[in-house]
Parts: sequence; structure tokens; C-alpha cells
Amino acid sequence: MYVQGGGGQLGGGVRGASLGFGFMTQHDNMTRTRHGVSGLLPTCKGRHFPQYFQSHGTHHQLYSTSASCAQVWYNDVGSENKEIDFEFLFQSCTKTHLAKRLHALLVVSGKAQSIFIATRVVNLYASLGNVTSARSTFDQIPNKDAYTWNSMISAYVRNSQFHGAVNCLYEMLLNSQVRPDFYSFPPVLKACSNLLDGKKMHCWVSKLGFEWDVYVAASLVHMYCRFGALTVAYKIFRDMPFRDNGSWNAMISGFCQNGNAAEALDVLDEMRLEGMKMDCVTISTILPACALMDDILQGKLIHLYAIKHGLEFDVFVSNALINLYAKFGNLGHAHKVFDQMSVRDLVSWNSIIAAYEQNGNPDSALKFFSGMQSNGVQPDMLTLVSLASTVAQSRDCQSGRSVHGFILRRCWIVEGVVLGNAVMDMYAKLGIIDYARRVFEEIPSKDVVSWNTMIGGYGQNGLASEAIEVFNLMEGCEDIRPNQGTWVCILPAYSHLGALKLGMKVHGRIIKDSSLLDVYVGTCLIDVYGKCGKLDDAMSLFFEVPRTNSVPWNAIISCHAIHGHGETSMQLFGAMRDEGVKPDHVTFISLLSSCSHSGLVDKGQWCFHVMQEEYGIKPSLKHYGCMVDILGRAGYLEKAYDFIEKMHLRPDASIWGALLGACRIHGNIELGKFASDRLFEVDSENAGYYVLLSNLYANVGKWEGVDEVRSMARDRGLKKTPGWSSIELNNRIEVFYTANQSHPQCEVIYKELESLTAKMKSLGYIPDYSFVLQDVEEDEKEYILMSHSERLAIAYGIISTPHKSPIRIFKNLRVCGDCHNVTKFISKITEREIVVRDSNRFHHFKDGALDQACPWALNTHTASLSENNVYWERWLKKATADASTQDERNFRIDIPCVRPFYVYWYSLCVCVCGRRICGSEGVAGSLMAVTDL
Repeated sequence: MYVQGGGGQLGGGVRGASLGFGFMTQHDNMTRTRHGVSGLLPTCKGRHFPQYFQSHGTHHQLYSTSASCAQVWYNDVGSENKEIDFEFLFQSCTKTHLAKRLHALLVVSGKAQSIFIATRVVNLYASLGNVTSARSTFDQIPNKDAYTWNSMISAYVRNSQFHGAVNCLYEMLLNSQVRPDFYSFPPVLKACSNLLDGKKMHCWVSKLGFEWDVYVAASLVHMYCRFGALTVAYKIFRDMPFRDNGSWNAMISGFCQNGNAAEALDVLDEMRLEGMKMDCVTISTILPACALMDDILQGKLIHLYAIKHGLEFDVFVSNALINLYAKFGNLGHAHKVFDQMSVRDLVSWNSIIAAYEQNGNPDSALKFFSGMQSNGVQPDMLTLVSLASTVAQSRDCQSGRSVHGFILRRCWIVEGVVLGNAVMDMYAKLGIIDYARRVFEEIPSKDVVSWNTMIGGYGQNGLASEAIEVFNLMEGCEDIRPNQGTWVCILPAYSHLGALKLGMKVHGRIIKDSSLLDVYVGTCLIDVYGKCGKLDDAMSLFFEVPRTNSVPWNAIISCHAIHGHGETSMQLFGAMRDEGVKPDHVTFISLLSSCSHSGLVDKGQWCFHVMQEEYGIKPSLKHYGCMVDILGRAGYLEKAYDFIEKMHLRPDASIWGALLGACRIHGNIELGKFASDRLFEVDSENAGYYVLLSNLYANVGKWEGVDEVRSMARDRGLKKTPGWSSIELNNRIEVFYTANQSHPQCEVIYKELESLTAKMKSLGYIPDYSFVLQDVEEDEKEYILMSHSERLAIAYGIISTPHKSPIRIFKNLRVCGDCHNVTKFISKITEREIVVRDSNRFHHFKDGALDQACPWALNTHTASLSENNVYWERWLKKATADASTQDERNFRIDIPCVRPFYVYWYSLCVCVCGRRICGSEGVAGSLMAVTDL
């Protein structure tokens, strides 16, 4: 690069020329011969360059510009034109090969001897991403100054070679006579990859006396905030003798990046007190803190400040305002800010698309995406992440595949794991879980989010066993460590399967990691304990997690709901309001469900009213469905139908399904047929609804109706969801299907059931064949009842666990009335507590008695003659009282005629009173004798 002698070698010059042009011509050899030297010597007049460029006849603009520039310089040495021309050449170099040609021109012309020009070449290479050429040029500069060293350090930082930047500074400190200045440290502090390196740089800064420089101090604040050392960062900031806007912005940004929004706002207040004005960087930094603190008022005040000072049109400020208003669901304001932007960058489009996507408005999000393309703005990976979520919300499978294809054509899944995770999540939410698994397998470098997304995807689609399988595979990966998101994804799977011990195992790991108080993980643990029958443990955990938002409250209310503790749920709702926690739509879904399970009609109607009038929550279809269920279960079928007619939303399958279920409970064929017709209009592909209608016909003995409904289901290719029950033993989940014959201990299980059946019959058990929805002989009906999955699971639990230990069963469908009755007998015979959780609620059995909170019989298995229920309930209470207070061992009572659907009451009396009831079917008012067992 530099001439070593007048007639000697060119040194790096020939190498530079060779790199720049890549070839030598006959003209070059003739020039060498004419001057009698072995290399091309600079003449300091550039007289050879016009002929050199012309000899190649190239059409590139740089060649012609270089030739004319060299000719002007040759004709007017010392003129100011030469600097102007070379400045233009520097600006014209937009690619590395052009930079190398310019470099060769500078070397041969002698201009590269200037340290200023040589440093500019270093910066040029750095700006083009060629750090190797920049370093090579830097190494050939003989007398480097601080500016040259700083340029090389910045070159490393600009190209993300942070280790090289730190080493370059150490080289400057230890191997050169040049002393760093205050420009040397800011880029190196940015390059520090860990806190230890940052502290070492801080020591050098203090030693050299640069700690009081405002730029260096601000860089130290940035560095410590980046590693979470906010206390040290704030001390440096506080000790600064002078703080400019950059310093204030650095401290505010540091607090925001570490989630300390309150401290960021405090620094902003301090900044205002000192008379400093906010600039665009301050505003765009502090607005996310307002969103994090849920302080919309402060955000609006800052927006007014931006308008007053003419800063609202800055693209960074506008983008931050869009994100702020999107956080609070104020899409109108976000849209207005976007419309007022004179210049929109890619971030602007991404922000407005994400605003509508995050607020559940996929149609508008898609419109903005189309507008983005119409304006010639190319989407990036973040755009596609929002788009994938938007498509998932719109439930458009075809658009989902189109988005996936768009990503595949650009190979972005291979390049960015974030996008692969988004596509996985999209397919999982669309219910195409096989595609999600395929994308998961194709991601080359899976991170913990990839695993969490796959686990959560299986859980969302009801495939809890598959979710646990993926989690176990994740545990086998040495480089993947579960995080909070992992627990949030896997715990619902344990809850779904009733896997209490596996959930407790995760709980232990969370305690070990000291992350128990995280509100979302804590809420999932509450859900696990509550839905696995450990309600006391769920309550204890509820008081340990932060309760500042509605999430843990919703979880504990829901747990009490499925246990039938409606009054307790209402009390928790009152406590929630007293603590100032605002309920959301999920809260009221849990409350209404709790009222439905507990038969609290009036309180359910009160909740529905309060939700709208006091909290301004518009009822969704889920809220309407719960209200129909409340009225229907209580026997108010006509009121339930009138309620549906007055709905502000079009009824969907869940609404008509709730009414059909109520009609099945109360045996209303006419209204049930009407509800099923409406149901099949909106959803004719759900096999469960056909089963519900079939059961309605079967309950009243209309077998031709049963055959007709089953024929309809077969014609549509629908299959009934198979019933199964699970039990957790020895950290394994054993699953039993109805009439299961494949279990290794199948023979022992059935022998245990036969033994239990014989003992139950001796205590007065009579099988209730009304729950056999097949027209077969009685012997076969009894075998069908005995083969129900919950009985198989209970029998397996009895033979596999110690005597008198509790048994917990999970069933995917509703427990039938006969199995409910049988479970009471088994709990008395085996002296065990048995907890059965079905798809609707919990059923607790102990010593042959049913939990008082369980209204199962009253709500689900009374006869169509509902007017007699009150009479039967009064009779049961009298029988219980007589059994405990009378000395006489026999008593007589008048009761209505015995019908098949009253067998439940008969069996309940046997368990509660401990007496055998003998009755014969006849007219109302017949006598039944109650005698000792």
C-alpha cells in the first residue's frame, strides 16, 4: 500500500492492484518495460491511468469516473477538485469489488499515503461488511493515531465481531504508543459480551480518567443495563456531573428493557424536574413502559406532549404510539396515528398488523397486510409471525397453507426458528396438529420455545398423552432446559389426565428453581391440584401466588365450580371484588358454570346481569351457553328456549347442545327434537350431538328413534368418541376403554368386578338398565354396565394399591347413573375414598356417601316426572332422620310408585340409611317396607 522506496518494491501496492483488478494485460507489461522497473511505480502525477482505463474499453461508470478524475488531478495538481472527485468515488462504492478497485487507484496514485484517506478506506470496507480487508488495510498503516484505532474498533462492532473489537482495544492499550481517547470506549462497551468484560473496560475507563465524559458514562450505563446490573448503572448515572438527553434516555431505556417500568417513569419525572425536554428517543422509549404499567393516562399525556412539540410525526414515536394504543385495545386511536404518518417504514406496517391481530380482529389485520403489499413494502419475518397468528384466528386452513408456502419459498424456517415456531402454533390452533408436528421435525435448531409450542399444541387439541410424550423427549435433550413457558404448557396436560403425582413432581422442580410465585405457573399449579381432586392444596397455593389480576382468581373459582361448590365460588367472587381485582369475561364463565353445577339459578342470573351492567362485558356465546345450561338443568326448559330466542348473537352449536342436553335430562322429546334440528343446521359433523339425541330416545324407550339417529351418524361417516377412564399409579397413567380386554391384568380386573358386584347385590344393589342404550337381553345389559371404563379403572386401582388408600379416576365422558351408584357401594365395601372426575365435574365418594356438594342425582338423573322429585327428596331426608333417631328398626312410609328411573333413590337410601328397601311396582301410594339389612 505504501511505497517503501523510490525505485524499490511497491510492497502491498502490487497486491492491492491485483486484488482490485484481478488481471494483468499486455499494456501493463509494456508500461513496466518502458520504465525499467519490476513493478508499477506511482508517479504522484497519475499520468498512466487515463490510458490504462481506456485500454480495457470497460463500460462501468466507476472506470470512466476514475479515468476522468485521475486526468483532472494530473492536469491540476494541488487543486481542490481532486478531493471533490475522490469524495464522489468513495460515495459511489456500494459493493466490495468496487471498493477494492478504488483502493487500488488510491494506492497507485499515491493518495493512500495520507493516514486520513487510509482510514477512510478502512471505514469503507467496514461499511460494506468486509472486515478482513478493513483489517488488512489497517495493519499496513505505519503510524496509526487514535482515530485510526477507533475506526478499526468500530469496524468490528459494526459487523458484530465483538470479540475482535475488545481484542483490538487491548492491542491498542498494550502494544502501541497511542493513548485511547473518549471515542475509543463507547463502541467497545457495546461489544462486551458479558458483565466481566464490561467491568474490565470500566476499570480502564476509570484509570484513564474518562468516567466523567458524558458519552463514556452513558455507554457504561447502557452496558450495565444490558446485563441487568441496574443498581450500578443508576449509581453511575446519578454521579454524572452533567447529563444530556442521551444519558437520560440510556437510563430510561435500561429500566424499560429489564421490565422496571415504574423506575423508568420515576426517572422521566426526575428528568422533567431538571428542565430537560423529551426528544423522539425519550418518547419512543417511555411509551412501552406506560403500556407495561397499564397507565393509559400517562401514555396519552406523553402523546399530547409529542403533538405540542411537533414530534408525533416522527416514525419511531408513531410506531410506539400504535403499540401503546394496541395494548389497551384502542384500535381507533392506533389506526388514526397510522393514517397520520407521512412516512411509514416496515415497523409501522408490522405494528398496525400486530395491533389488530393481538386484539382479535383478523379481518382488519389481513386488510392491512394487503395494503402493505400494495405499497411495495416487502414483509419480513416479524410480519409473517403476526400473519400466521392472524390466519389461525380466522380459522382459514387454506390461507394457513398459503402462508406456510410463502415462508418455505424464502427458506425462512431454516433461517429463523421464530418463524418456524409461529407456523407450528398456527397449525396447532387450526387443529391440523399433524402439520404442526411436521414443521416441528423440520426445524433444524429447535429452541425451548419450539418444544413449548409443540407441547402446548397437543394440549390445545386435547392430546394430553402426546403432549407428555413430547415433554419427555425434551427432557432427553441436554442443551434444552425447561423454562416458565414449559411448565405453563405441560401442567394443563397433567390436569387434563388427572396426573396428580406428575404435576406434584413438576411443582417440586419449580420450588427448587425458586420460581413458584410466577402468577402464570402458579395458576397452572392451582388448576392441576384443583382438577385432580386436591382442592385444599389448590386453595393453599392460591394464597401464595400474586393475586393482582384475574388469572389466579379465575382458576380457583373454576376449581370450586367443577367440585360443585357454587356458594364458595360466589364468596371468592366477592373477595375478588373487595381486593379491587377487576373480573374479566373468563371470570363470569367460571361463575356461571359454578352456578349451573350447583343449581343456583337466581345467582346465575344475577352474575349475568352484573357482568353487563356493572363491568360492561358483552356476553359471548360461552356466557349464553352457561345461562341456557343453568335454566335447562333446573327444569326451566321453556325459559331456556325463550332466553335463546332473545339472544343478541346467533346461537351456535354449544347453545342448542346445552338445550338438547337439558331435554335429555328431563325427557322432553318434542323440544329435544326441535333443538337437535337447529343443532344439526349449524354443526352436523359432531358425533357427540348425535349420541346426545340417541340417548334422549333411549331414555324413554323409543328404540326406533335411536336406530334412526345412529343411521344418520353412519351416513355422515361419524364415529362416537370412545369412552375411557384413566388412573395414575407409580408415575404412570393407565388408560381403560369400555369393555377393554387388552390390559395385562384384564382377567384379574374382571374377577374383582364380579366379586364386587356380588357383594353389592347382597347390600341391595339393583342394576339400572336404563343406562344401557342398546336393545339387548338383561344378562347382556348387566355385562355391558360392568364393562364401563370407570369400573375397570376402579377395580384396577383396588388390586394395585394398599388397602383403604384413596383412588382417583378421570373419565373423558360423563359418568352414567349406574356407575355413579356402583361407586358409592364400592367405596363402602372397600372402605376407600373414591374421587371420580368426569367431563363435567367431580364426584366424591366416602363410606358409601356422596359429597353434599354434588347435586348429580338431582340435576342429571331424575325422571321426566320432575314434580315428584321434591317428594322423593323429602322422603329421603325423613328416612335418614328416622335411621339416626328412632329406636325402632322398622318403619313404614307411603311413596309414589317405583319406576326404573327411581332406582337411584332406592340405592342412595340403602347407602345412607343402611337398610334394605323392599318395594313393588304399582299405583302411587303403595307401601314399601324398610327392614334391617
